[in-house]
Order: sequence, then C-alpha cells, then structure tokens
Amino acid sequence: MRDTAAETTPIYAWHAHVYYTPATKPTALKLREWVGARFPGALLGRWHDAPVGPHPQSMYQIAFPAELFPTLAPFLTLNRMGLTILLHPESGRPKDDHLSHAMWMGAVLPLDASMLPETEARH
Repeated sequence: MRDTAAETTPIYAWHAHVYYTPATKPTALKLREWVGARFPGALLGRWHDAPVGPHPQSMYQIAFPAELFPTLAPFLTLNRMGLTILLHPESGRPKDDHLSHAMWMGAVLPLDASMLPETEARH
C-alpha cells in the first residue's frame, strides 16, 4: 500500500482491447466501424484472430490519446454489445498498466504477464 496517491499526469494514452470469438466477430466489426466513424483520433489496430502477446484470445486494439477518454470510454461501455473489453492506460509501465491499472468490461480474462516489461520508453 502506498502512503500518497498517484498523479494521473503520467497517462499519455489509452488502449482498449476488444476480444471476440468467431461467433462474435461480426459484433466486434460493428463496434469497430462505430468507433472509426465517431472517433477519428482513435487508431484501430489489426485483427488478431489468435492469441497474441499477453492476450488469451482473438482481439483488436483501439489506441487513443488521453483527451478522448471522457467520450470514448463511455461509448465503449454503452456499446460493447456483450463483448469483453480490456481498457488500460499507457503510462510507460506495461505490466502495471495491464494488470494493476486495467478496467474490464465483461469477463476478466487471464493475461500472460510473463511477457510484459515493467517499464518501456514512451513512444
């Protein structure tokens, strides 16, 4: 436990990982199209039809600047249509960002933390 609260200034961006199965891929596509049409500042990542990195199932990533959080996070919350979404900050501490600072919409999926570094250089 810490004695002082963490400041939010280190959060320079956010990632949303939208998980899907073959049966829910059309739903994931619809959500992706909606996000792309409404949030031009968001970067829509490639489709990964198999587990990649620490992620245990198929997914795509939505990367967006911190300034979009107040509108994009609620949009995902209200429009996820039953999909599981991992929403986490980008603060230069990938392991903490994915495990300790993450917010889950839907089921909490087990991530493979062994490949997540403690720190990384900010891009």
